[in-house]
Amino acid sequence: GYRNFCNKLWNASRYVLMSTEENDCGLENDDMTLSLADEWIIARFNSTVKDFRQALDTYRFDQAAAIAYEFTWNQFCDWYLELTKPVLQNGTEVQQRGTRHTLVNVLEQLLRLLHPVMPYITETIWQRVKPLVGNTDDTIMLQPFPQVEDNVSHQAMQDMEWLKRVILAIRNIRGEMDLSPNKPLPLLLSNADSMARGRIENNQSFLSSLAKLESIEFIESDDDAPASMTALVDTLKLHIPMAGLIDKEAELQRLQKSIEKANKEWQRLNGKLGNDNFVSKAPEAVIAKEREKLAEAETTLKQLQEQQEKIKAL
Repeated sequence: GYRNFCNKLWNASRYVLMSTEENDCGLENDDMTLSLADEWIIARFNSTVKDFRQALDTYRFDQAAAIAYEFTWNQFCDWYLELTKPVLQNGTEVQQRGTRHTLVNVLEQLLRLLHPVMPYITETIWQRVKPLVGNTDDTIMLQPFPQVEDNVSHQAMQDMEWLKRVILAIRNIRGEMDLSPNKPLPLLLSNADSMARGRIENNQSFLSSLAKLESIEFIESDDDAPASMTALVDTLKLHIPMAGLIDKEAELQRLQKSIEKANKEWQRLNGKLGNDNFVSKAPEAVIAKEREKLAEAETTLKQLQEQQEKIKAL
């Protein structure tokens, strides 16, 4: 709800202020380099301003709220703040200055965008942020609404969105294999075209940090990979070798229990829908819901069985 959104924005702002208030944010020294993540968030915010303004102009206040929510919660507070950490922790001085500059300027503009629908918390935060962007005015209420810019990097947006898909694919493999998010993983990549190879090689720090990787290696073909969990991002194939990462027998036992449980649920739902007495008397909405549950149970069972076969192959 609204309270959770306010908490999310407040906590994100605290991170930005802690990362920037005692440091150079580019006001006095404009020697800075923007990372791919910096260019991406600038382009995403620019797109958000355009869509938000269009929603307001057509009196679709529901759409405007959804657009602001999506950018603030998912793109800025979640993805971008995580993407700044490799730079702020290990980047050069000019790289860190570029990221701090982007942090404070995007946040300050975001507060201006949100202010009409969140007047009090945005004013409070803005009073802390304004000196970091060189603003000496008294209140956010007199600030102009953010403008759509033409000189943003659409290529950076495409590259970063692609890298996010790679990171999510690796995280999904972790979830499927019940691997700790803190366990560094080796990553093997096959069928990489020149664009995919360039995106990976130019952004290894982001990828390694957010996907928690111990190594990244390109291989010539799938045949060069050991028994692995795999995922596809366009034509690029990701391999996470499983040997040594899990207790094979314990994992097979866990999967067998899950398969038995999923199979019982499938049999229960299948039997229910095969009961003429139930089907003839139950409302159509109830029957549709039960069929949906049956389809979900079939999918779950199939996924567990496929996972079991992959573990047996290790």
